[in-house]
Amino acid sequence: MHVGMAAVFQNTGRQISDRQVYLNEMALADMAEPLGFESIWSVEHHFTDYTMCPDVVQFLSYMAGRTKHVKLGSMVVVLPWHDPMRVAEQISMLDQLSGGRMILGLGRGAGKVEFDGFRLDMGDSRDLFVEYGEALLKGLESGVMEYDGKHYKQPPAAIRPAPFKSFRGRTYAAAVSPESARIMARLGVGLLIIPQKPWREVEKELTEYNKLYREMNGTDAPQPVSAGWTFLDQSAERAREMAMQYIGGYYRTVLDHYQFAGAHMKNQRGYEYYAKMNEKLAVYGDQKAIEFFADLQVYGTPEQVYEKILAIHKQTNNSSYVGVFSYAGMPHQEAARNMRMFAETVLPELKKFDAGAAIDRARPLGDHRLAVAAE
Repeated sequence: MHVGMAAVFQNTGRQISDRQVYLNEMALADMAEPLGFESIWSVEHHFTDYTMCPDVVQFLSYMAGRTKHVKLGSMVVVLPWHDPMRVAEQISMLDQLSGGRMILGLGRGAGKVEFDGFRLDMGDSRDLFVEYGEALLKGLESGVMEYDGKHYKQPPAAIRPAPFKSFRGRTYAAAVSPESARIMARLGVGLLIIPQKPWREVEKELTEYNKLYREMNGTDAPQPVSAGWTFLDQSAERAREMAMQYIGGYYRTVLDHYQFAGAHMKNQRGYEYYAKMNEKLAVYGDQKAIEFFADLQVYGTPEQVYEKILAIHKQTNNSSYVGVFSYAGMPHQEAARNMRMFAETVLPELKKFDAGAAIDRARPLGDHRLAVAAE
């Protein structure tokens, strides 16, 4: 199984400065390759303490220069917040700088505070994601960005530096709603799974997605990438106590940032699935939702953590696991201990486990594509 780590740059409660958050998270990212992790990931968010990585490609470019072999994953680039032409250039440049090590993760966003900050209508996000995604993926294959849609019109323009390696087989998208999973199948991208709903629902949606992907693309879908908020301790009791404090604390920041219980979610166009979450929060309350989320994640003794990750594989057939080891104001020393314990105990066993296909089977792009880009 491919195993990565993610740095998410949270400053929950502002107990320390943003500068110290960056020093701490970059220290964890620097530990990844020496400890044996195979990829480094980060997320894109704006304007709040929730996570403070407004440019995930910039962070990954920085890590590309500090590492030799690890892959570099975006979890995710939120397409509706960007000009697709600029995204294509940034992605191609990172891939050139890193020797083809990028794993491209895409998403459409769900934070009202972010859409408002960028002066965008959340109701347009699904249409924007589809058009931007189609243009971007076609452009990265052909070397030319060109699109004529309702929201996005791009006259032919070459991507320079030209992509030299296909992104097919190494592009994933986050899909919370069933509708999004169908869109990802149509776009021909793999799924990035962030555990936040019952596994039986995830399994059902994956079955439909895999069927649609095969029908639409004539081949099997890439195996999913699954992320998880992770906490290890030799004591099962302490692991659960800390998980409820910190993983539960993380989900409290999710509820605050996304405002799932807010009135705007009830009738927000394109976010019908989230309206159901709104209703459930009204019935069960925040605390039950926090406990439910924490129990979906990966915590316990090393043995328990290993078994939980294998259970996720049985439910999703994921080929990759990405652990988040620092979140919700966890002291840096605790986060570093948490990550080292995982690397020393669980990581070697997961690497031995045959989870299926490698995360990146992308082929080099041929000279014919370069000719198209030059025309």
